[in-house]
Amino acid sequence: ALATASMGRDNRGKGRGGRGCGRVKMADREIEELEAAIKATAPEKGTNPLAVAPRKSSEKGLGASLVGVRKFKDMPLSEATQRGLADARFKELTAIQRATIPHALAGRDILGAAKTGSGKTLAFVLPMVEILARASKEQSFRKHHVGAVVVSPTRELARQIFDVAAPFMATLPDMAPPMLLVGGTDVNEDVRAFAAAGAAALIGTPGRLDDLMLRSAAFDAKRCELLVLDEADRLLSMGFARAINAIIARLPKQRRTGLFSATQTDEVEELARAGLRNPVKVTVRDAAAQAAANAAKDAGLPANSAAARGKLPAQLKLLYKVCGVDERLWRLREFLKENSDKKTIVYFLTCACVDYFATAMCDGAPASPGADVDVVALHGKMKQSQREQALGRFAAGAGGCLLCTDVAARGLDIPGVDWVVQFDAPQDPAAFVHRVGRTARMGRDGSALLFLSPHESSYVEFLRVRHIHLREVDGLDGDRGGAAGGE
Repeated sequence: ALATASMGRDNRGKGRGGRGCGRVKMADREIEELEAAIKATAPEKGTNPLAVAPRKSSEKGLGASLVGVRKFKDMPLSEATQRGLADARFKELTAIQRATIPHALAGRDILGAAKTGSGKTLAFVLPMVEILARASKEQSFRKHHVGAVVVSPTRELARQIFDVAAPFMATLPDMAPPMLLVGGTDVNEDVRAFAAAGAAALIGTPGRLDDLMLRSAAFDAKRCELLVLDEADRLLSMGFARAINAIIARLPKQRRTGLFSATQTDEVEELARAGLRNPVKVTVRDAAAQAAANAAKDAGLPANSAAARGKLPAQLKLLYKVCGVDERLWRLREFLKENSDKKTIVYFLTCACVDYFATAMCDGAPASPGADVDVVALHGKMKQSQREQALGRFAAGAGGCLLCTDVAARGLDIPGVDWVVQFDAPQDPAAFVHRVGRTARMGRDGSALLFLSPHESSYVEFLRVRHIHLREVDGLDGDRGGAAGGE
């Protein structure tokens, strides 16, 4: 079952002192009932829960398998977790949750591929909470016993994961709260905070997690039940392999591991072979992305092209505009004025460019698009508090413009982005796909515009041979329809 494999039934009651009250007995009975339900209803190894039609609401009980369950209330989750889901108004499982949670509850390692915004954070947070709840009933966690470690490539994504996990972790009695570990603060402060309060789960970026594990004499991983590597492909592409290997080396081999990424690269597969034990492999696309992928394959595009892999949904419009470098700022200002009610992300190559254009476009400046457009800057050299404030300000607004580097190209779930503008073309076509992936999400329409100088016009052909097709526009406001971006 979910968390008893590494502990065993023989340890029941150890370390729990005089807690043999009615409340504890009721909790024990709940765990026994849940474990029995999980054992009886777990899908067969290799089963794809998405291959079965969602179970109808009228079908009461768990039935013979968790395959097909679509409502959280029908999942074998603790009452505390169910209350947390109800409070957060989570009712139905998304595709990635339907695909992974049944296997995770059965105690299996997961190798999952799903785009940001698909609900994968909750897909590993819920099993994490259930794992720790069951493990703590078998044997209490001491203050510095770390039961779970979640690794994320960026501070912003780590914060998003922490914000999802914290309310559910708060339902676990007698356990220290989770701890967020990211750069931008003094690592010694984190070490002191962990020594003072402990943490049942550590959520953070690879470097800071590695630092704390190395420097903290109080850190104890022998009770660690779960490791999650989120956005694993980006963790590797950003050069975190050493830190990840160091983290894995400090954790028990008898643990559960979840490895999630937007793409399954050779490097991710190699990491999975090293860190996962016979994992269940799950690939999830939303309906629009799947339809676009099917259309691309029918058109004869290679299976490894961005379109055939569902990275360019049919409702995404890919456009480009050729103009001189000295015209771009003016054209961007006019574009933002004409789309003042839209939410737009503008990408630049460097942090210095973001700072320069944010100054040039602030309210009252010569290139300002007007008071109706809230211009926000975000890049990796900003202080952590500034980054969080900027991201929150942009995400909360109905419109606005976020000027950023590729720090926001992957992993962040920013709702309702209408336009992505690339002020500078990225050198890597994969970065182009990740950037435009911030819009046209979860079935919504979206558009992406790329500025090119006359001498950069060959970039269109550079993308075309990689089966990414753009259409040139004369204006920036009246040609929003365009052709579908991926063929």
